[in-house]
Amino acid sequence: MVILFFIFDILQGGLVIEISNRPIIVQNDFTVLLETDHPEIELISDSLSKFAQLMKSPDHLHTYRITSISLWQAAAAEMDAEGIIAILNKYGKFKLPASVHEYIIRMMSRYGSLRLEQGEPYLHLIASDWQIIREVMQIAMIKAYLRGQVDALTLAVDPIHRGDIKRELLRAGFPIIDVVGYLEGESLPSRINQSSEEDIQRLRLRDYQQEAVDQFYQRGSTQGGSGVIVLPCGSGKTLVGIAAIVRMNCATLILTSNVTSVKQWKRELLEWTDMDAEWIGEYTGSTKEVKPITMATYQILTYRKDKSGPLIHMGLFNERKWGLIIYDEVHLLPAPVFRMTATIQATRRLGLTATLIREDGQEEDVFSLIGPKRYEQRWKTLEYSGWIASAECVEVIVPMHTKVRQHYMQATRSAKHRIAGENPEKIQIVQQLIANHTGSQIIVIGQYIKQLQLIAEKLKAPLITGKVGHRERELIFQQFINGEINVLVVSKVANFAIDLPEANVALQISGSFGSRQEEAQRLGRILRPKKSDNHAFFYTLVSEGSCEVEFARHRQLFLVEQGYTYRHLQVNQTAKKVQI
Repeated sequence: MVILFFIFDILQGGLVIEISNRPIIVQNDFTVLLETDHPEIELISDSLSKFAQLMKSPDHLHTYRITSISLWQAAAAEMDAEGIIAILNKYGKFKLPASVHEYIIRMMSRYGSLRLEQGEPYLHLIASDWQIIREVMQIAMIKAYLRGQVDALTLAVDPIHRGDIKRELLRAGFPIIDVVGYLEGESLPSRINQSSEEDIQRLRLRDYQQEAVDQFYQRGSTQGGSGVIVLPCGSGKTLVGIAAIVRMNCATLILTSNVTSVKQWKRELLEWTDMDAEWIGEYTGSTKEVKPITMATYQILTYRKDKSGPLIHMGLFNERKWGLIIYDEVHLLPAPVFRMTATIQATRRLGLTATLIREDGQEEDVFSLIGPKRYEQRWKTLEYSGWIASAECVEVIVPMHTKVRQHYMQATRSAKHRIAGENPEKIQIVQQLIANHTGSQIIVIGQYIKQLQLIAEKLKAPLITGKVGHRERELIFQQFINGEINVLVVSKVANFAIDLPEANVALQISGSFGSRQEEAQRLGRILRPKKSDNHAFFYTLVSEGSCEVEFARHRQLFLVEQGYTYRHLQVNQTAKKVQI
């Protein structure tokens, strides 16, 4: 429907009458409102997502925010200020506010205004003009990293603080382009070191995977070798990492979220390359092997004997001359590993993730210490190409029994989330949804162990939590893959690194507040392409009139930005049924 806006406004001292069906309104607080009923909504939202972050997504009006990080990510992807302003003017109802226009130009101009280059004996921080040098020298946190002034546009930086100065200057509003280069690291043994191009061909990379590797490597240039690849769950991020290892031909440390992921990386390495198993080491709670290719968990790196004790295993970063460090699920990178990452800037760094969103707001640290986003592919683009399953997202609004509602109303704010999440009415809806998907491979995912135990008992289905040993867990997964069981109940350990290719239905019964990345990861459990019907269903059960409704809206933001829509279904209060 075309909406005609008759707006009387005073702009620059003149009375303006405007009639417009353009869908964007840019506000002085850097928010961008987008009407979703515009015929070009997909094109426009895709353009906006390249330089602004989606904040709210009600049905008819989405809210984006332009930030310094979103603009610098756009600059790293070779967008310029003129292109961004042109998009906002083309689709904007009104003239772009002067403050926003100035902010975009100022922030975009800062990307590239500071470069970190090789020098002897210190690194050289080179500015595009003397005013920037003056501003940098006035930042108190920066002074400790400087070793004098080389000339009017150049400061000397101690190499050991290469990461620290990048992080602190980014926080001060000055992103640095780091072209110092990297140490080569140890070469990999055997023929993989002699014929990397042939080995890459053996990987049979899809077009987007090859493009991702090329964008990361950038022909071995000083600007290549650090950054983040953003690809949907199920699209083969691990294979991209393996291709980077083959391309670099160097000793590689792979950091990941759990032991299951460590095992998965090892299986993929052995399947897709000619690496000998003796080259591959596992560094976990039960095994401490350091080999040319070593996989470790974030948990082992952050392990302490007590809260005030040292991080015992951080020395792993120095065990070999690593030429490449891969951060799997980089958005999960814990703070102690962030700090260590600041000290190893001479090593190539590859971050892999389905979404760069961090609820703690530390996206800026990923940008400064791992590198900018080098490649991203929209989820819907890969869905249309058949590389991931198409998914239908459904939010089911579940009523609360009167007694549960009373308990909820009297509870503290923190307790309300759990009461809503554990709403007993959800169990019957889970049973009905499973009955409606007879013959499917179904996973039920939740946050609370007692709730999951009760559901697993009702369904007579196996339950996997963090307490289930790795061997037993792998056995159950294999039974599910083989079709011997078709319903699996899992806790939040299923958020990452579970490879269940034929799972095509996910029922999310409770979650971690408003976590956007958890929502994306859980949908990702069912997105691997299917052998037959390449279609999947993602159900989220939300207690009516509770805080879960608000959290659900926030959880869904990233996926809405990727082009997914959520269908909303109401449970019949009398029959306690939902029409699918």
